Amino acid sequence: MLLRVRVTLPDRPGALGQVARTLGVAGADIVQVVVLERLGGRAVDDFTVVWPGAARVERLLAGLAAIPGVQVDGVWKAIGAPVNGGHDAELLAQIAANPADGLATLVDAVPGLLAADWAAAAVVPADWAARSGANGVGGGPRVTYASWRAPSPLHLPEVTPLRARPFAEPGGARYAVAPFGRGGLVLLVARTDEDDLPAAAFHVTEVDRVAQLVRAAAVILGDRLDAVTPATIAQV
Repeated sequence: MLLRVRVTLPDRPGALGQVARTLGVAGADIVQVVVLERLGGRAVDDFTVVWPGAARVERLLAGLAAIPGVQVDGVWKAIGAPVNGGHDAELLAQIAANPADGLATLVDAVPGLLAADWAAAAVVPADWAARSGANGVGGGPRVTYASWRAPSPLHLPEVTPLRARPFAEPGGARYAVAPFGRGGLVLLVARTDEDDLPAAAFHVTEVDRVAQLVRAAAVILGDRLDAVTPATIAQV
């Protein structure tokens, strides 16, 4: 199976090689490395690895934890290796070529771009600030379209549409949310823990990538987004 392993490590010569060697000794076959951040003498790297299904991930985590200065930020199953920015342009071209299905195309594609589990487009009520999700009073986001791996029924967390940001439910899923800037519509992307593998939170670079895709899609789709309601697009 494919795993995504996110580690924070010292940004110094040899540190990346030490992590790579440890992954190899544990039985992981590295297929891709993505550098998410280099700042203040530290780096955040994502490794996509092929992992033997019968092997225990604890062995991998123990090996990484034994490297001085290395911190494991998350390990989760991946559908495929994360893809680079060139695929973003291809996705936007597909949306422009078929704007009638543009929102669905975006929602279905984003999980694969970010090694996430699922995504959904949702409408946040205009009076969200005056409503209370904590006491169960209605007013939460309403799904307009969800990707094929989304839970069914899908219960979304409380979402404020003001800005793109990451957030997490206590003991639950990790999210990235970005507003389209039209009609209270937002894009929500989720990672969830599975088989005791703790998924990593969305990094700021990943949130920025979602926000850029959403802004570009909003320009392409324009007034079509104003007509999107929970009744017009069905969840799959």
